[in-house]
Amino acid sequence: MTDLFAGLPVADLARAASWYEALLGGPPAFYPNDVEAVFEVVEHGYLYIEVKPDHAGRGFLTLFVEDLDARLAAIADRGLRPESQETYGNGVRKTIFRDPDGNEIGLGGGSA
Repeated sequence: MTDLFAGLPVADLARAASWYEALLGGPPAFYPNDVEAVFEVVEHGYLYIEVKPDHAGRGFLTLFVEDLDARLAAIADRGLRPESQETYGNGVRKTIFRDPDGNEIGLGGGSA
């Protein structure tokens, strides 16, 4: 495998793209058409959102980051707050965000 595209269904592309810009820290890498926006989250790894109103809010994914605390602080500076956070027995933390449609986006990382 060389590339990863993971998609989440949304109801409104402009609203969702704006929210994901705040979460991910930048605009989409490209818009392949009028119902999708693609964000590059790692080299050759992409998160795309696609207008699918009948499925919006049913998706979930988790992204692991190097410095979870720094990432969460930057996201907070852009106006987003997590829904919850938990720490597993092995010290891994997972923070949950929900987009405007209810899709669950987890950010994971090591203990503080």
